Amino acid sequence: MLNGLLLVLLGLWGGFIPFVGPYFSFGFGSTATWDYTSDRLVLSILPAIAVALGGLILMISAVRPVAMVGSWLAIAGGLWFVVGTMIAPLWGGGPGRALGGQTRQIAEHLSFFQGLGAITILLAATALGRFLVVGVREARRAEAEHAAAAGGAAGGEERPERGTAVPEGDRSKGSTAAPQWERQGPPQQARREPGETHERRWHASLPRRR
Repeated sequence: MLNGLLLVLLGLWGGFIPFVGPYFSFGFGSTATWDYTSDRLVLSILPAIAVALGGLILMISAVRPVAMVGSWLAIAGGLWFVVGTMIAPLWGGGPGRALGGQTRQIAEHLSFFQGLGAITILLAATALGRFLVVGVREARRAEAEHAAAAGGAAGGEERPERGTAVPEGDRSKGSTAAPQWERQGPPQQARREPGETHERRWHASLPRRR
């Protein structure tokens, strides 16, 4: 999140400094403030949008692949800050001549393009490297969650059903078998009524009808 915030600030700096710098005679080309040109769009505004958008994704994203996309987007914007001014003369463009003396021109090149791009790449690459590896805390947290889930599943399988008593012998072994008194058959009726026995004998002595 800290790297994302810094990248957003660097993107805002890279996008606005070409228009605000001429107030202090700090910039390239003319000293006119808020002067929009196609070269400023390609060399400053577009890479600044890429850097700021990548930093914003790093700040708000909780998904690792999405955050990695934000890191790569910021790296691309920073890389264009570094090499854009060297490629621009190929299509006949460029930021123009740096204003001021030698020391100021070095500061302008570093603040507008090369230095800004290098810091952007450093921060974005640091964030990308953080997402490419799994930290020790994350690994321990994942192991603890996996162990808790496995323990909960095992406890659910060994838990006896409600209303079923487990004998002492079965409890010590962790068995889920039915208790001994349930496995036995129903007790036979030991005593019968005298009238019922006499009635069955009387019916048995009667001849059967064909």
